[in-house]
Amino acid sequence: MGDLIVLPERRGLDCGSGTASSARPVFYFDLACPFSYLAAERVERVLGEVDWVPVPSLGFNCESGALEGAPGALDCEPGTSEPGSPPLGRARAERRAAELRLPLVWPDRHPAGSPSALRAASYAAEVGAGARFALAASRLAFCGGFELEDPEVLAEAAAAAGIGLEPCLAAAGDPARDGPLQARRRELLTLGATGLPAVRIGRRCVQGESALEQAAWLSHACRRGTSGQAGARAPAGSARAPRRLSRVLAPAPVG
Repeated sequence: MGDLIVLPERRGLDCGSGTASSARPVFYFDLACPFSYLAAERVERVLGEVDWVPVPSLGFNCESGALEGAPGALDCEPGTSEPGSPPLGRARAERRAAELRLPLVWPDRHPAGSPSALRAASYAAEVGAGARFALAASRLAFCGGFELEDPEVLAEAAAAAGIGLEPCLAAAGDPARDGPLQARRRELLTLGATGLPAVRIGRRCVQGESALEQAAWLSHACRRGTSGQAGARAPAGSARAPRRLSRVLAPAPVG
């Protein structure tokens, strides 16, 4: 199960500034994280509309794009493996994908990150296509096994998201976008999160793909302005997605 992370100095329900009904969940994801992909396929079915925020789960060199260790780096679904034992994380991801009836294909470079794709995802979010781009890119990576650092693959994701090819690829190659991406990672760490995917409701953070229903309860409580009523939970749902490149970007049907 996912973990409910609450700022230690806060007590009771804290939905942040603004009216309770106006609070919208924030979905943090990394396109290189298979659990982010699994969560992305159902997050808006469970929570309704969310803000999609790309976050690097590992630090990456802002000049070369090469992965490097980063103090306080976020894990992809923390607790899935012991240090130095990535196969355990893979096995858990494969089991969870089977439970959700979703395909899971491993890109050759996994678990290497996708800094260019995250930059492109940040641009897509700026132009109102964050969800469409994230879903397209994650399906290309984990339904088709395609490498998101390949400009041609990013071009496919941009086309599926309905955003301009040239500005998308320009964003992918712009290291100036790395700073804001890392700032979002630090913001999430400040909330107490240790891994991705994560959902922020006000000043509370729920992490883990399997915790989306928990996030839905918290979001409902914020809208109601009370933590005492659980409200209805949206069904987790399940979906299948084809593996052929020509169809891998199609929305996964429910049921």
